[in-house]
Amino acid sequence: MYIPKHFKIEDENIIYDFIDRYGFATLFSQHNGEPYATHLPLILNKSDNALYGHFARPNEQWKDTENQQVLVVFQGPHCYISPSWYETMKAVPTWNYVSIHLYGKMEIIEDEEVIFNSLNDLVNKYESPDSPYNLNGVEPSFIEGMSKGIVAFRIKITKIEAKAKLSQNHPVERQELIIKNLENTSKQDNIQVASLMRRNLV
Repeated sequence: MYIPKHFKIEDENIIYDFIDRYGFATLFSQHNGEPYATHLPLILNKSDNALYGHFARPNEQWKDTENQQVLVVFQGPHCYISPSWYETMKAVPTWNYVSIHLYGKMEIIEDEEVIFNSLNDLVNKYESPDSPYNLNGVEPSFIEGMSKGIVAFRIKITKIEAKAKLSQNHPVERQELIIKNLENTSKQDNIQVASLMRRNLV
């Protein structure tokens, strides 16, 4: 990924927090000699330096991904930046966004306990704290049957690229104008980008 020095994220805690918050990712690999992508939720295990997830078994991407170098993209909030918000009209439009790229080797998981734990982690992350649903409360035979319809995997992370393009290359005064205009809209992406920009100015 092309990352000018202004936009590079190097703090691992920021990167990991971002992945945790925007965990629905795009997984790219070569399949049948062509680029192929699947959109799916992934869980980061920091102590294992790995991502965990699963394919639907009929999705044949898994058949030739093992031991491939794969790319996972986590895409955060993004929005259009209008030059009309600047103090001058001698400017052009741009786009602000945050994106994390993880590279790694994929391994297919066969161990039933590891598969269950990865599924349970996913459920626990996204179910609300007061939800009555829990995989431990589901009939084991049902879980076993449903698990036959998926292919679980682990991606051992080999490289991370992280980019936050948030107008850091502009003067503070201009960044404040951008934030003000983004906050005056009802679009959630605009508001989230404004929040990230404001954090940079603290």
